[in-house]
Amino acid sequence: MSQRVVVTAAARGIGRAIADRFLASGATVWGCDVDDEALGELRAALPSVKAARCDVGDKAQVESFLAEACKSMGGIDVLVNNAGIGGGHAAVEDVTDENWDRSLAVNLSGMFYCVRKVVPLMKAQGSGCIINISTGSVRTGLPNRLPYVASKHGVMGLTQNLARELGPANIRCNAILPGLIDNPRGRALVQRAADEAGKSFEEFEADMLKYISMRTWIDPLEIGDTAVFLASHAARHITGQFLGVCGGVEWEP
Repeated sequence: MSQRVVVTAAARGIGRAIADRFLASGATVWGCDVDDEALGELRAALPSVKAARCDVGDKAQVESFLAEACKSMGGIDVLVNNAGIGGGHAAVEDVTDENWDRSLAVNLSGMFYCVRKVVPLMKAQGSGCIINISTGSVRTGLPNRLPYVASKHGVMGLTQNLARELGPANIRCNAILPGLIDNPRGRALVQRAADEAGKSFEEFEADMLKYISMRTWIDPLEIGDTAVFLASHAARHITGQFLGVCGGVEWEP
């Protein structure tokens, strides 16, 4: 029987790469996103993926989406909590209540809402796998990105505690910590940082890569392949782990 997989924020970037790799592994995939245009692109590119609009920061929308996905697939074997937002760019004293609250709502509470819904289903079937997408920045810190980094640290605690609590029910939980992602969003972030520093893209890129031991960007499909592995039989006893797919990020300028 093929795996039944849910991927949040599946329409673009890392989420789409994760959906793509699970499809290639033979899984049945349901995805969600808040971007209607991106959802249309996802349906066109990966017509086998069932996709619906859902803001994971809204628990009512999460309940509805996951109920629909479960009914359609007959259960959920794998939940990939990928949805997240950048949280703005500001000194701590300038962080707005809106940015702080929205970052926690999407990046942390959204994962909790999804987990709370799928865990009873996984317990009933006697197995399950939860994969949370965090960031390599929890290990380096990022000045002026407090809402993002703090919420992603929360994801680490969520992951560790879920692994301990759910292990006896044969439900595993791990986190993937991506590095410098080579996609339009990742390159736009580097360009913005370069502009703020008064440097060219190439100069700032070199500044970043020198603090990555393998001097590399990360292909989003690498995150997808890692998620597929963590959900596989080969990883059946891997839980409570924080797996960096980052080329060895040591620091971030």
